[in-house]
Amino acid sequence: MQQHCILLGAPVQEGASQRGCAMGPEALRTAQLAENLQSLGHTVEDRGDVAPNITPRPMHTNNSIRNLNEIAGWISALSGHSYAAAQSGTPIFLGGDHSLSAGTVTGVARAAHEQGKPLFVLWLDAHPDFHNLESTGSGNLHGTPVAYFTGQPGFEGHFPPVSHPVKPENICMMGLRSVDRAEADAMGKTGISLYDMRAIDEHGIVAPLREFLARVAEADGWLHVSLDVDFLEPGIAPAVGTTVPGGATFREAHLIMEMLQETGLARSLDLVELNPFLDERGRTAKLLVDLTASLFGRRIIDRPTKSY
Repeated sequence: MQQHCILLGAPVQEGASQRGCAMGPEALRTAQLAENLQSLGHTVEDRGDVAPNITPRPMHTNNSIRNLNEIAGWISALSGHSYAAAQSGTPIFLGGDHSLSAGTVTGVARAAHEQGKPLFVLWLDAHPDFHNLESTGSGNLHGTPVAYFTGQPGFEGHFPPVSHPVKPENICMMGLRSVDRAEADAMGKTGISLYDMRAIDEHGIVAPLREFLARVAEADGWLHVSLDVDFLEPGIAPAVGTTVPGGATFREAHLIMEMLQETGLARSLDLVELNPFLDERGRTAKLLVDLTASLFGRRIIDRPTKSY
């Protein structure tokens, strides 16, 4: 099925401890994301890069927090842009660190609500990003988006209000292998479906993903997919500042995207934490483009042989 893909760059790096993610959107464009989507029969509209709406905000009592005003500004801007894009096509958000999802998901959730649809989120990440502004020890705000867009307490007066929070039971996290105690305790009180890498090693990816997608279909919901580079094994995707050994393999990642494509449920996509400064000749950017192509209909028999 042909889709109208809307590319939105989110050159956010203030949420991470290491600079470089601001170059992510351009790396994905250079790796020919648009051209790959067009080759599959989709139309592509590149709306360029979003700029943050930065306004002064009160200091937080957690002195470890970094770049609070900047991240709040990115959330405000991205929420508006993602809402508009979700109304007119299939938005693909080019990151940028994972704090951007605080804006993209809230915007898409608003658009889904206006269509009478519940939003579901497939979170592909080594980390759950379930800290609030009080619990984060590192102060890096790319560790907070899921807690924020599910409406958890601890953001009031600092981040924009969440108009349509995502229900925790509508979230499936896969690939977890680095979870702080505060996050584990907080998530234990929610209905989030959690599949760490041990669960995937023991049971595989197909059964839990198929179960989650069946719930999305039964609810006639919209599905947002958020893909963090560190979901993948560092050996195949080195361009990330938060590498955690033991990630998803090349085939596991493509299998997920192929299963998503078969259902036709995905309505929006985040590509996050790509740090080209840490890449090897564009290797990780090319892999993200290849995975996106699988999500949008590239089949195994269509896959070209590549040389690096």
